[in-house]
Amino acid sequence: MVEYQEPRLEHLYDMHADLEAPQVLAGTPAGVRQIFIVKGGTVEGPRIKGKILPGGGDWAMVRSDGAVQLDVRATLQTDDGALIYGTYSGLIVAEPAVFGRLLQAEDVPLGEYYFYISPVYQTGAPQYAWLNQRIAVGRGKVVGGGVEYRVCAIENAG
Repeated sequence: MVEYQEPRLEHLYDMHADLEAPQVLAGTPAGVRQIFIVKGGTVEGPRIKGKILPGGGDWAMVRSDGAVQLDVRATLQTDDGALIYGTYSGLIVAEPAVFGRLLQAEDVPLGEYYFYISPVYQTGAPQYAWLNQRIAVGRGKVVGGGVEYRVCAIENAG
């Protein structure tokens, strides 16, 4: 049997993204599509600091089981001028009443809903090239007018 060690997580950054109100397309064959355009935001972490550029977005789908499946693309600009493209999928799962509270911008405790993402990155900046070879995971939180994440890279054990 192959030797297995749990991977370790390295904190990359905390992010706050400001979003426009969603464009809601109800009654599509796949479900309810909600398109959130990114207005901007911030990224702050041990190895990455900068801002989220306007124009990215989330093409979220409310599935038949009530979960929200995320499809996000955004560009980060680091404090040293590098551009990093990030894309991720993810899931938000909550009881309908909790989704209602989130939509009303209530500060809902994280234990009341499931919100995780799996980012991957592309950049041509040499100082961030290591990101091209990492998968990350993040824990999300819905906040008034946007979302926040704590994102960690998955690193080899030991």
